[in-house]
Amino acid sequence: MKFRVLFLLFFVVIHAKVFSQSGAKQILTAAEKSYFESTSTYRDVLNFINELKKISPFVRVETIAKTIEGRNVPLLVIGNPLPKSSVKLKTDKRIILYIQGNIHAGEVEGKEASLMLARDILIDKKEILNDVVLLICPIFNPDGNEKISTQNRTHQNGPVNGVGLRYNGQNLDLNRDAMKVETPEVKGLLESVLNKYDPAILVDIHTTNGSYREEPVSFTWMMNPAGDTSLISFMRDEMMPQVSKTLKEKYYTQNVFYGEFVDQRDPSRGWISYAYEPRYITNYIGLRNRLAILNENYVYSDFKTRVIGSYNLLQSIIDYTIKNKTVIKELLQKVDEQTIARGMNPTEKDSLAIESQVRFTNTPITINTFELENKKEENGRERLIKTDIKKIVSVPYLADYTPTRKVKIPFAYLLTVNDPKITSTLKTHGIKLETLSAPAEFEVETFKITELKPEPRLNQGHYNNDVKGEFITEKKKFDKGTIVIRTAQPFANVAMFLLEPETDDGLLYWNYFDNYLVPQWGNGYLPYPVYKILKKTGIETEKF
Repeated sequence: MKFRVLFLLFFVVIHAKVFSQSGAKQILTAAEKSYFESTSTYRDVLNFINELKKISPFVRVETIAKTIEGRNVPLLVIGNPLPKSSVKLKTDKRIILYIQGNIHAGEVEGKEASLMLARDILIDKKEILNDVVLLICPIFNPDGNEKISTQNRTHQNGPVNGVGLRYNGQNLDLNRDAMKVETPEVKGLLESVLNKYDPAILVDIHTTNGSYREEPVSFTWMMNPAGDTSLISFMRDEMMPQVSKTLKEKYYTQNVFYGEFVDQRDPSRGWISYAYEPRYITNYIGLRNRLAILNENYVYSDFKTRVIGSYNLLQSIIDYTIKNKTVIKELLQKVDEQTIARGMNPTEKDSLAIESQVRFTNTPITINTFELENKKEENGRERLIKTDIKKIVSVPYLADYTPTRKVKIPFAYLLTVNDPKITSTLKTHGIKLETLSAPAEFEVETFKITELKPEPRLNQGHYNNDVKGEFITEKKKFDKGTIVIRTAQPFANVAMFLLEPETDDGLLYWNYFDNYLVPQWGNGYLPYPVYKILKKTGIETEKF
């Protein structure tokens, strides 16, 4: 009798477990349910997340931000155990990886792939959580997503039932907002993800038009040399080649580093990556001394292939991250320590790149492409048409940005205008502000403007400033309460790029200082109200 009871109990437990896993595997994204003819709506995403919460204790949902149209941007925190607080993660043996989908809501692979990945890890691949804490935002741009239409991105090969819009509810591009931070989504990313959890790696998922090729998946690393270039070298020479190899050999997915032909007619001129400005989130992450991967899936591959390709890339990144988590964590800690030490006593050789030019990497790139032919249209214009004739080319890769102009790294900046828009933006970036506790005199570099012109065309709601001028050295008295920004802090590169007057993504460029650059009456310009103390100096400060 005892044996029979134990047998029945065993049968019930096993049956319940099988039934539970079987039922869990029926949790499908809208893309999977529709055989990849549709993408998920905002409600679909929330419903899917709620189903994940029912099947696993290893996921919780936080809110990154509330959009202009009133939608919460969800963040999945996945871990075993779940981190009780972000503070305790600083000493955790696990590594933190942040995955972001749908920043451009017409580019929807990341939304579907990241949800599928979360489900599969929680059901079948829980061992991953021994080494990784996953942060996943599947739908970073909910407002754009809810404008799904078959008239959006009509050149895109699916989903046939339409996709959302590129822009958010403010008609702004979220992937141009990393520095100026004028959207609730990006503000939330900085405050509720980057500053709070400090992920070692960010993956930002997109769809690219690009040049004709066979590879459905492309990806690359952060580009801006104003960040620590040892991180760029690590990504370019170590991590990305290994991820590419795993993606091809383990997950059977053709891939290529992101870019397009400089000239489709003449591939030998090279394959060029994306721009270097830190307004792009992946480049911004580099300025924060962290690793970032831009995933661009090929628009002319069918929707299912793009989603599965992105999913496989995420698996490849996780594989590499687990295997090399100690190396990555030690590298990032070393770079943070070096950044702080540099700011404590800057030398003549310490400099910040403010202008850069792209050059070839040391390794050429191989692309599976097609022969093209000219076709004359009815209006008489000629355009290139892809043929079915395949060809493989090996060409130089333009993805190594080299500084063409640098400025000295100061010991500290002095900000003489306490403008809440400026100070709140700096604080949102995680930059530490202090104030002078008493009046003081310092030798400073002052930027004297000689020419200031707005760009002729609006860019993200701004007529960006084009400024020219020169630095002069002078002794100057500063009032108590003057804001002090030291460069001996982890996000010094971000602070410097924002405060230097001549960068192409700083606060002056984005019009934050416009009220303070010209006199109310008369001609000429006022001194730029950010002064630089170059050498190590005793500064008596108090909290901002």
